[in-house]
Amino acid sequence: MGRVTDDRAEGTQHPKPGTQTVDRSVAVLRSFEGAARQTPTEIAHRLGLSVSTAHRIVHALHATGMLARDPASERYFLGPTTAILGRLALERMGATLLQPELTALRDGTGEAVSLGVRAGDEVAVMLHLPSLHPLRYDQPPGDRNPIHTCAMGKALLAYGDGPVAMREPYLRYTPATLTTRTELDADLARVRDRGFSVNDEERLAGVRAVAAPVRDGGGRVFAAVALQGPSVRFGDDRLPGLAEAVLAAAGRLTDLHRHLS
Repeated sequence: MGRVTDDRAEGTQHPKPGTQTVDRSVAVLRSFEGAARQTPTEIAHRLGLSVSTAHRIVHALHATGMLARDPASERYFLGPTTAILGRLALERMGATLLQPELTALRDGTGEAVSLGVRAGDEVAVMLHLPSLHPLRYDQPPGDRNPIHTCAMGKALLAYGDGPVAMREPYLRYTPATLTTRTELDADLARVRDRGFSVNDEERLAGVRAVAAPVRDGGGRVFAAVALQGPSVRFGDDRLPGLAEAVLAAAGRLTDLHRHLS
């Protein structure tokens, strides 16, 4: 599903010398999150770059295998080097080896399961297993959600390092979105008190989620696991049972990752 991100400026500081090319190259690669195949001109328009700059960056990334090119359409897409690095990153974080536990959580509850990590003021979905119900909530791997609006984000904030960098008021997505540091801090205190977080239609109306932190071998929270679904199946009567299931799964994932480390 599509993402909505906060494009408001976070300050007026200029990038340090030498970082602009890196920042633009990363932006070009990330532009493929929203479009599978693009021409350099399309990338330039999407990112607000000059066409010549987009061409230069795309050609450099193509030379390294980070991008590949379809000669028939002259469109570029993520290349083999990107795929190899992504797979290695998942394996070295233990994510692929955690999938059986995620599958067991999905099958035991019948609801969609996601594993996510913090990426600045967003949560990046590493793994996702869809619910088997026809009415469900899907977010494919690579999808990103604003950290203050999702259960995984609040679990990561409650037990991780560093607050959000966004300026207040935080971007509002629904009437239930927490838009101030005071509101968010109060909710994070509740997360720490009970051990799990709840997204109560704060990102999308009609969608609820519950999440818990996953720790690595050193005890650091590196990911969060969540159950997500339509609010009609995530009512207050069922939420405690779903929270118990996700907490148990987070504990097993932590133990498994500790053995893998």
